[in-house]
Amino acid sequence: MDYTQFTIEKLRSMLDQKEISAVELTQGYLDRIAQYDNTIQSYITVTPELALEQAKAAQKKIDAGEGGILCGIPLAIKDNICTEGVKTTCASKMLEDFVPPYNATVMEKLRAQDAVMLGKVSMDEFAMGGSTQTSAFAKTRNPFNTECVPGGSSGGSAASVAASFAAAALGSDTGGSIRQPAAFCGVTGLKPTYGRVSRYGLVAFASSLDQIGPIAKTAKDCAYLLGAIAGYDPHDGTVSRRETEDYTAKLGKEIKGLKIALPKEFFAEGIDAEVKEAVLAAAKTYEAMGAQLVECSMPSLKYAVAAYYLIASAEASSNLSRYDGIKYGHRSKTGDTFQELICNSRSEGFGNEVKRRILLGNYALSSGYYDAYYRKAMALKQRISAEYAHIFESCDVILTPTTPSVAYGVHENISDPVKMYQSDICTVTVNIASLPAISTPCGYNASGMPIGMSIVGKQFDEATILQVADAFEQQFQAAVPVLK
Repeated sequence: MDYTQFTIEKLRSMLDQKEISAVELTQGYLDRIAQYDNTIQSYITVTPELALEQAKAAQKKIDAGEGGILCGIPLAIKDNICTEGVKTTCASKMLEDFVPPYNATVMEKLRAQDAVMLGKVSMDEFAMGGSTQTSAFAKTRNPFNTECVPGGSSGGSAASVAASFAAAALGSDTGGSIRQPAAFCGVTGLKPTYGRVSRYGLVAFASSLDQIGPIAKTAKDCAYLLGAIAGYDPHDGTVSRRETEDYTAKLGKEIKGLKIALPKEFFAEGIDAEVKEAVLAAAKTYEAMGAQLVECSMPSLKYAVAAYYLIASAEASSNLSRYDGIKYGHRSKTGDTFQELICNSRSEGFGNEVKRRILLGNYALSSGYYDAYYRKAMALKQRISAEYAHIFESCDVILTPTTPSVAYGVHENISDPVKMYQSDICTVTVNIASLPAISTPCGYNASGMPIGMSIVGKQFDEATILQVADAFEQQFQAAVPVLK
C-alpha cells in the first residue's frame, strides 16, 4: 500500500490506529522523493535526517496519546519561509547560502503540532513569476505533464503535493501564487485573508499583499493546516488580533440557500472555452445542491493586472533594496568601488524577472511618475475593494475560474512577460482586496490537464469558502498524476 497517496485525514487515522508509524510514513515520502523528484524537481533542499528525527519525536507523542492533527504528518515548505538551521534561498543566487538563525512563526506553530518537515521546495525567484521557471536551482515541472509548468510562484509546493512528495505544503500568495499552481497541478490551495496568518519569517516580496497559506489534496486538509498556522503574532505588526476559529466546523454541512456570485467579466473573452465550461458546470452542481447562482459585474477587473503589478513591483523595489552584497546577500568578487560592488552583486545575484520588477517599481515610485502610476494604482485598489464589498452585500461567496487556461508548456510565455502577467487576471483582485480564496479542481481539459475554480469569500470567512469547496469535492473525483 502506498501511504503517500492519502490525505492528512486518512494518515491521521492510520497513525493513531498504529497501522503505520510516523517514521515509516516519513521514510515512504523520502523514498518517493528520491525515486521521482529528479524529474519533477519540486525540492531545492531535502532534509532526511531532520525529518526522521522529527518523526521519531512525533511517534513518542502518538504512543503517549498526545498527538494532534498534524503530529507525524510530513510537509513541504516553500523556500521563502525561514527555517532555523536549514537553507532558505528564495530560489535565488542572492540567498544561495542563507541559513536562517530563527524559524518563521508558521514553522514554530507547526513544530508545536509535531509536524515533520521533509524539506524546502522550489519557487519562482523571490516569488516573482507564475511558472517556477525563474528559480535559480530547480525549475519544477508539472506532475500531470512534465513538458508543462506547475504554475507559480509556489510551483514546488503544488507539485510536491500533486506528486505525493508531501502530504501537504505551505506556500505564499502575493497575486495568486498559491491558487494558480494549485489549479495547474490539480490540488487544493487556500489563500487566507490578509493578516490571518503571520508573515514573520516570510521573506518579503510585496508586504501589503503577501500571505502564507496551505496547499493540500483536499479542502479539509487545508482547514487542518490553516487551523494550525493562523492567529495573532506579536512579531508581525500587520497580523490580525481577531480570534481564530475551527475551520472544519462547517465542513459537511449543506449549502442549500447559499448565494454564489458569478461576475460576468471572469467568464468573458480571454478565458479558455474548456476552463469556462468546467467552472460553469461546477456552478450548476452547486445549484443542484440548493445554492442560488447570482450574476453580477466587476467592471474594474480590466485594470486589475496593471494595478497589481504597479503596487507589487513598487513594494518589491523597496523590500529588495537591502540585498546589496554588503548588508545582505551575495557579494561579488569584483568591484573597485562601493557602487561597483553593489552593482555587480545585484547583477550576479538577481535573475532577469526580479530585475525587471525592481526597475518597474523604482520607475513607478520615481519623481514625476508617482502620481501618474502608483497613486492611480492605489486608487484602483480602493475601487476593486468597493466592488467586492458591493457583491458581498447580496452574496455569500464568489465563483470564478482560477486561471484563464490550463498549464502551458515550459517554454511558453517565458520570454513574454506581459503575456505572463495577464495570466494572473483571475487571481490578483483577491490580494488587492485582502480577501480569502480557495482553488480546487473542477475538471480536466481534452489533454487531461487540471482545471481549477476559485471560491472567494468575505474577509476572515475562510470557514465558508472551505465549506463550499469541500461540498464540491465530495461530488468530484480528482485525478492522480502517474509518475515515470
